[in-house]
Amino acid sequence: MRYSIENDTLRLTVDTHGAEAVSVIHKPTGAELLWSGDPSVWGRHAPILFPYTGKLTGGKMIAKGVEFAGGQHGFARDVEHTMTRHTADTLEFELHANPETLPKWPYAFVLRSTFVLDGETIHHTLTVENPVEEQLRFGIGYHPAFALPFDDRHTTEDYEIRFDGLESPLCVSAVPNGLLNGQSYYLARNTETIPLTDELFDNDSHCMVNLKTAHVSVVEKDTGRSVICNVEGYPYVLIWSAAKKPLHFICIEPWHSLPGEENGPLEWERRPCAASLQKGESWSTTLSTTFVR
Repeated sequence: MRYSIENDTLRLTVDTHGAEAVSVIHKPTGAELLWSGDPSVWGRHAPILFPYTGKLTGGKMIAKGVEFAGGQHGFARDVEHTMTRHTADTLEFELHANPETLPKWPYAFVLRSTFVLDGETIHHTLTVENPVEEQLRFGIGYHPAFALPFDDRHTTEDYEIRFDGLESPLCVSAVPNGLLNGQSYYLARNTETIPLTDELFDNDSHCMVNLKTAHVSVVEKDTGRSVICNVEGYPYVLIWSAAKKPLHFICIEPWHSLPGEENGPLEWERRPCAASLQKGESWSTTLSTTFVR
């Protein structure tokens, strides 16, 4: 089921399936700001990545002594969440461990997803709680896809990724199979911008590590129209689009964890995590996205 909240500038719609934002309408112009989810290109809009980001080594994990198969980006994006709060400016959803999640990941947890409208900004907070486990380790990340171009008068080359200041974004490599291979590369050196081209993602995403910038934005160069993501506190920020040309969208993805390694450990407890919670503890992170039109 889908629920919406709106103010004078934006109308946000979120689906209980995955607690996924599926539409952001700029009300003064009627423009859709999120990717449409056309399955012939990429069938999602802004999935939540939990309890891990990327792929698992060997497509599996060993947790509590049992082997579990796992696909990409965890399961939170593929199951129903429960809407728990709906006010004029807030939507909140919860996912608890249940008979659908336990065969995928044998841990008790609460994942709360809270969306708040604030003018031209959407604040999306993810909170993880450990209700009963002795220790709960997890990975987590965001994967919003923003529609490109902003209108039919522009093409891919009219846009750029912009930082607050000079960056030399160092990226960890997961080519060719989506698993870390121990290699790294500079996407660029001493630059405030990364030009968008239809070829930029021919080898998949770029995972930038330890950026100094507080914001990563996609900017329309001639007008200044933009999507601005606050990435403060995130050790990893990915940019990605489906390889189908021309680009139909651009993802800006702040993550707190990484994919598995090609020859990494299968044991869940040995996998690098975003956080490790003792019983009764909670942890949260927020992605704030501002739409300038």
